[in-house]
Amino acid sequence: MKNKTLLNELKIVESMIKQDLNKEKIISNIYSYIFKSSGKKMRAMLSLIASSKKQNSNRIKLAAIIELLHTATLVHDDVVDESPTRRGIKSVNNTWSNSHGVLIGDYIYSKAFMYMVDIDNNEIMKELANATNEISQGELIQLEAIKNIDITLNKLKKISYFKTGRLFEASAKTGAIIANADIKYKENISKCAKNLGILFQIKDDLLDYSEELKIGKPVFQDIKEGKVTYPFYFAYKNANFKEKNQLKDLLINSRNIKKNDIELIKSLGGITKTHKLANQYYEKSINYAKKIKVLNISEEMIELADTALNRKK
Repeated sequence: MKNKTLLNELKIVESMIKQDLNKEKIISNIYSYIFKSSGKKMRAMLSLIASSKKQNSNRIKLAAIIELLHTATLVHDDVVDESPTRRGIKSVNNTWSNSHGVLIGDYIYSKAFMYMVDIDNNEIMKELANATNEISQGELIQLEAIKNIDITLNKLKKISYFKTGRLFEASAKTGAIIANADIKYKENISKCAKNLGILFQIKDDLLDYSEELKIGKPVFQDIKEGKVTYPFYFAYKNANFKEKNQLKDLLINSRNIKKNDIELIKSLGGITKTHKLANQYYEKSINYAKKIKVLNISEEMIELADTALNRKK
């Protein structure tokens, strides 16, 4: 990211989030632990880029809200998935307990709502309320999809949109709202961000099959949890009877992943077809970015799409 102003604004967002003055030691300890490691902040970045058309004192607070909402969903996800790590360090549920994870997630959500009240914009509140509702729907739909060999591609795309694309979309849309942008700008940047978010999720599914240690999370975690993601879906669709049984056994029994299991998924085109799907969403995102009339914003959105497509972690 070349934009120094944007990087400085992200640091201010980070400071605002970290400044939690709760006097209860257990709360401040867990809260500090969560925000000790810095994530990519893609959603906060989207909010700041979208709102940079018009400088407004609430821009930073809105970006902080977005990041708080995202972090709360991650903490809750770790509880649901029983994830041992997050961003390369032990997860909250692993360090404390599932109960601590659920409750600190709720605490972070409520902090975002408090900031929303400060901004006092009904259109922004409505968009973020709808987005958080649909993110929850996405998580519930994915639970239903666990070990479901009959899941459709459309259902997988819906999960990707609700789980990830929706908050990307809301980040850009609320940024445009706070900037009092025109309808066309709001539409183009929202759709660009939506496709960027789905691309981000597809790339996440691909990284789960990466054997590189630098991704900062356990590999093959999705398949161990019985989640049908794009690489597995495409491989299963291309498999013969014997291969289908092998893949089914791998998914349903959640046994230890062996090298030949991953090789089978690769040989059946699971990885290649998922890369192709990622490229399709990349192109959609780029097309909407090019429709944005403000050149520097258009360029920054294209840069984010490039980053999402080529990321290694």
